[in-house]
Amino acid sequence: MIPIHENLKGRTAVITGGSGVLCSAMARELARHGVKVAILNRTAEKGKDVAEEINAAGGEALAVAANVLDRASLEEAKAEILKAFGKIDILINGAGGNHPDAITGPETYDESAEGKSFFDLEEEGFSNVFSVNFTGTFLASQVFGKELLKSEFPAIVNLSSMSSYAPMTKVPAYSAAKASINNFTMWMAVHFAETGLRVNSIAPGFFLTTQNRDLLLDPEGNPTSRSKKILTATPMKKFGQPEDLLGALLFLVDESYSSFVTGTTLAVDGGFMAYSGV
Repeated sequence: MIPIHENLKGRTAVITGGSGVLCSAMARELARHGVKVAILNRTAEKGKDVAEEINAAGGEALAVAANVLDRASLEEAKAEILKAFGKIDILINGAGGNHPDAITGPETYDESAEGKSFFDLEEEGFSNVFSVNFTGTFLASQVFGKELLKSEFPAIVNLSSMSSYAPMTKVPAYSAAKASINNFTMWMAVHFAETGLRVNSIAPGFFLTTQNRDLLLDPEGNPTSRSKKILTATPMKKFGQPEDLLGALLFLVDESYSSFVTGTTLAVDGGFMAYSGV
């Protein structure tokens, strides 16, 4: 178990997409270190189980409804969080995911292949996936950023992806959005560097989540051909567990470890990016 980071105690973290597999693990871990956690999802119901679990364990958590693509919704959430906790020190931009409307059937173009080709993808589906991953990060950073600047040790952590470096087949909108996250992380880090606000990203390798389960496992729970490719290209030969991200998260939000770290994207990937395939 990771030792307690005492200097995080009493801080407040906002986590968008906080009920997801990865972000809920982050919420529970931050709460274990004494951080008050606001769990944001499109409906408060989605985050209530996580908040109740944290509160039952002696922490402080609040489930809040917020749509990261609706500024008014985010402003209302901010007001609710400030009323409950009084301040905001940490923002984790975890809202995102994919959708079948933005996924091709074949990995490469084949006129005779079954499933959606690149030319069958509709603009609305593509735009929606891009927006929830990128524009949602932009809007949440704007809305909560002004409160972060009032904190002594403010930090933003964005959620990137392996697909931000070399785009995965079948998911063009998601890949483009995550590449934008890396670039936007660097832009914000430079823009706010003199204020003390540090902005970094975590790029998880391949973890089984609600969003990618159908791509990685067949209906019987066996690895698909796609997941076999992933495991072959991952030197550790396994999928990551949510707990594997927590050390990276604590490193980035705790200035006693990372006070001179901003604008970076930290890969937590089991060696995936380092492996050439031979």
